[in-house]
Amino acid sequence: MTPLAAEVNENLAQISNYLIYSSMAVYTLAFLAHIAEWTFGSRSKVARTAAALTEQAGGAAAAPAVQVRSKGGTAVLDKPKVVTRSAPGTRDVPDGPGAAGGTAEGDLYGRIAVSLTVLGFLLEAAGVVARALSVQRAPWGNMYEFSITFSTVAVGAYLVLLALKKNVRWLGLILVTTVLLDLGIATTWLYTESDQLVPALHSYWLWIHVSTAIFCGAVFYIGAAGAVLYLLRDSYEAKLASGGTPSKIATSILERFPSAASLDKFSYRINAAVFPLWTFTIIAGAIWAGDAWGRYWGWDPKEVWSFVTWVAYACYLHARATAGWKGRKAAYLALFAFACWIWNYYGVNILLSGKHSYAGV
Repeated sequence: MTPLAAEVNENLAQISNYLIYSSMAVYTLAFLAHIAEWTFGSRSKVARTAAALTEQAGGAAAAPAVQVRSKGGTAVLDKPKVVTRSAPGTRDVPDGPGAAGGTAEGDLYGRIAVSLTVLGFLLEAAGVVARALSVQRAPWGNMYEFSITFSTVAVGAYLVLLALKKNVRWLGLILVTTVLLDLGIATTWLYTESDQLVPALHSYWLWIHVSTAIFCGAVFYIGAAGAVLYLLRDSYEAKLASGGTPSKIATSILERFPSAASLDKFSYRINAAVFPLWTFTIIAGAIWAGDAWGRYWGWDPKEVWSFVTWVAYACYLHARATAGWKGRKAAYLALFAFACWIWNYYGVNILLSGKHSYAGV
């Protein structure tokens, strides 16, 4: 490498670092905007009283399934309010109004938060690209590069769901918080200087295998977040159904999330959609191992825990499809599966040694 090329690569690495830190600053502003959305979007006392009176009068069950309004000489049918049902015999509860709580002020802060999240995503994505250009390879050769790409993909998946008009803005605060945590760990403890790959990683399979692993982990994270919120919302609904009185803070927050049934389905559909790609990731890794090391499977710690993660998600999907395991049991299993994925990333890379020991820390 010529001195000029080395200088250019070093400058690109510095630009990458600047962009990553800039994205962290913007994500921090997005975090504050989401806090404002939840704070100012809290429903007023008048709205709470009206909701309580409606519930006493019969609530959603007393409302007609379809309302007919006259528009000129034509009868127009309004769509009924959607109530998600997770399984026969479960609670029928409408989705909450969202983080903004249906208020203009809360919605304004929410839109600002999403706009800042988009800006943070663009800065972080540019940082990942600059890192790739500085080493002239895929930016996934060590844990630092994997981490910044992971959070970029997670935010990108969230923004895609928003662009598709899915009701996921409630996920924004949790996502931005964990992305800041991920980037903080990456820049503080996992950072390594730009360098070339070890010989075993010089393969086009790096682009295929590692990119799918990153994408799967990012989407699995979103599914795990849905499972956590399902457990919280389900406990809230169960307490109300049993005549209990949740705390004011719990009521103010949890009543605005989608119903437990909606969160249950959201988590299941996310995990089910990405599971085939995780299967492909393991198969692609085995093929790459055959090319690089002359064997497809060697019970290396990374291989073992990738398979354990696959088994855990397979058990979750099977259990979720079985009526007796819907709900909380399935959610706990989904969180266990994601915990296996996290251990496979942090624990195996840092604490265990094997042919996949490319942590760079």
